[in-house]
Order: sequence, then structure tokens, then C-alpha cells
Amino acid sequence: MEKLFTSFADSVSRWTGRPAAFTICVIAVMIWAVSGPVFDFSETWQLIINTGTTIVTFLMVFLIQSTQNRDGAAIQAKLDELIRSGKGKNDFIGIEHLTEAEVAEFRKVCERAKERASQKSKVSARRIKTTK
Repeated sequence: MEKLFTSFADSVSRWTGRPAAFTICVIAVMIWAVSGPVFDFSETWQLIINTGTTIVTFLMVFLIQSTQNRDGAAIQAKLDELIRSGKGKNDFIGIEHLTEAEVAEFRKVCERAKERASQKSKVSARRIKTTK
């Protein structure tokens, strides 16, 4: 069942992201709008577009979320592998499972490391200028 849903969600996500899908939606809205005078702009006429768009939106949220979850997990696995295969520390593997506060602490550590590296490069640049 999971493979069937995954395949279906991927297919729908790919298809709905194409210009043809958008064009079909625009044409459907235009047909609905033009048909307004025929139906005397009745409540039923309005209900048709409201119901249709609500149903499509409701279903698409789940399909798109499924696709994004898989994509995010795949990207995270690739990043973890790059970190793991590199030399040095690999403290960042799995940080996506931490709380917001814990992730913020990792960001602070990275910012401090960036500042130290920036200061070192400025000192090195000054040394190079003074030795010339």
C-alpha cells in the first residue's frame, strides 16, 4: 500500500507542477465564470467552484506533504553521509531530530566558528600585506 501511495503521490506532484495542469485549471475557472449568467449567478453555481477547489486543495495538501517529507528525508540522509564520510567531527548527524532550542545552539556554534575563521583570514591577509 505504501509503495502504491508513494508512486501515486509522486505522479500527481509531477503532473500538477506542469504548465498543462495550470492551464487546465485556468480554463476550468474561465468556463465556470462564463457560465455564471447562464445559471443566474446562483448559490449552486458558486457552490460548484467552492466545493471543487476545496476538495482539490484538501487532497493536494496530503500528496504534496508526502512528497516533501520523502525529499527532505533523502536530502538529510545525503547530508549525513557527507558529514560522516568527511574527516573530523560528525556532531551534526541527526540534528534534525533535536528541539528548536538545541538546533539554535548548533547555529550559534557555527556562527562563532565562522567568526573565528573570518578573523584568522583577516590576520593572515594582514601578514601577507606586511611581508610584501
